[in-house]
Amino acid sequence: MPVPGSTQKTNDMKRIILAGCVVFGILSILMMSASCYSVRIKTVNGVGMPDPVSDRTDYYRNLQVIEIDTVIKIGALDKDFTYLIKDCESGGLHIVEYRNTLGGILLSAVTFGRKRKVNIKYVCIKTPN
Repeated sequence: MPVPGSTQKTNDMKRIILAGCVVFGILSILMMSASCYSVRIKTVNGVGMPDPVSDRTDYYRNLQVIEIDTVIKIGALDKDFTYLIKDCESGGLHIVEYRNTLGGILLSAVTFGRKRKVNIKYVCIKTPN
């Protein structure tokens, strides 16, 4: 024999659970879309190294772009990491772009900051003739 009002309580619980799932889904989508970003730094002096055979159609069109996509290991207590760039003959950087993704954030969180995904694009300054 059903308890009076138990059907109403069950329906209310289903609605609360459904509303919670919807709110969680919306927050997850917002967090994922906000967690992917890139920062680009460009100098106003100098000209980027040209690449006439480049078929890029993005921001780096007709420029020689060097990409670094790797995972670095760093101590949990270390505050910084130095990556030496040896590819620029001129010794100067024209554009540097650092990209952070959800995968990189999750990797850092799971490893407690010991491993970090690094995605960098850079363009050297054109060497003077």
